[in-house]
Parts: sequence; C-alpha cells; structure tokens
Amino acid sequence: MGSVRRERRFELRGGVVCLDFVNTVGWRLTGYPSEYLRSYEDLLEWSRQAGLLALEETEGLSRQAMLEPEGARETLSRALALREAVHRTISRTIAGESQEESDLSADLSALNRELSIALSHLRVMPADGAYGWGWERSGDDGGARLDSPLWPVAQSAAELLTSERLGRVKVCAGEGCGWVFLDESRNGSRRWCDSRDCGNRERVRRHLARKRASDS
Repeated sequence: MGSVRRERRFELRGGVVCLDFVNTVGWRLTGYPSEYLRSYEDLLEWSRQAGLLALEETEGLSRQAMLEPEGARETLSRALALREAVHRTISRTIAGESQEESDLSADLSALNRELSIALSHLRVMPADGAYGWGWERSGDDGGARLDSPLWPVAQSAAELLTSERLGRVKVCAGEGCGWVFLDESRNGSRRWCDSRDCGNRERVRRHLARKRASDS
C-alpha cells in the first residue's frame, strides 16, 4: 500500500503575494533554513493556497508536469532563483543599503527576466460583465504553461518595489525567523509575522530570562 503524501499548509503572513513567496523558506536567520518548496508540486500547492491558481488549474498543471518532468524541474529552479532575488532586493531596501551595487543589478535582472515573460502573457479578458486582467496560461501547443505560477509573483514584486508601500516592509523581530511582511498597522508598530507565533515565543523567552535572572 503506497504512502499518502501529506499536504503542507503554507502560512500566508506577508500581506502581499511576493512576500508570501519569499516566506516559503522558514527560519532564514538561524543558519539552518527550512525549504518549503522542495518540488514542483509544492510550488503548485503554494500557488493554490495563495489564491493564484484555481483547483482545476492546479490539477491541469500537475498533469502537465508529469508529461514534462524536465520542464517542471526547470520551473522550480527558476522559482527559487526568483524568490531569492526578490528577497535580497527587499532586504537591501530594509537595511538601507546602496541601490548601485552589482549584486543588486543581477537580482533586478533576474526579476526583470521573469517579469518580461509574465507580462507577455497578461491579457484583457471578460470578467463579470465587464473586463479585467488575466493570464493566458496555454502554450503554443495547447498545453498549460508550467511556469505560469511565477507570473503573478513577478508582477507582485515589481508592483511592490515601485510603490510607496515598499517602505512599510519589515523583517519579523522573532529570533531566527527572517520572514518579511507588509506592516499596514495604523501607527506602523507591527513587529511580528504573527504575534501568536513569533511574538508569543519572544514573550516566553523574555519571561524565562527574567526568571533566571531573579533566581540567580
């Protein structure tokens, strides 16, 4: 009897698609990060949970991946490269580093390559009696484009980097966490990716530290 693959439940705490995508690595700052996108199927599942793919689109891409395993592996590699380029670019902005460095240029080039591909598939489509933006996901051969989950991520990253909201992106204050989020609180006081998770751990850590100090 075969084993049942257990779906990962992705935590979407970034506040915007590209930050949720950056957060598909856990505990970046510990030195022992956890990779959550280990397969093309993981990428599809994240996209579905993030609201970027409907269930039937996810299933169609999964079938296409079985027909094109090399294409699926290539898309996953591109996804990870895009994620890290976005992460480094945003991290430099948060840290106030120069935007003229060669490494930044390489990261923006990586993003712009994916953005160029994405925008070539953006279409005006009928939507609820009017019109809206949508993605043309079919390739020239009629099959689903395996890289289509990357398109809204690249678009989201470009929109964030060119908006005033970029100044509201923060890194979680939780020790070792490293997740990023858009602080949309009224007074800009949000510190945690989730106060019930990292915030609670930090409160417990401080309580234990005070207790050890008083006991000594």
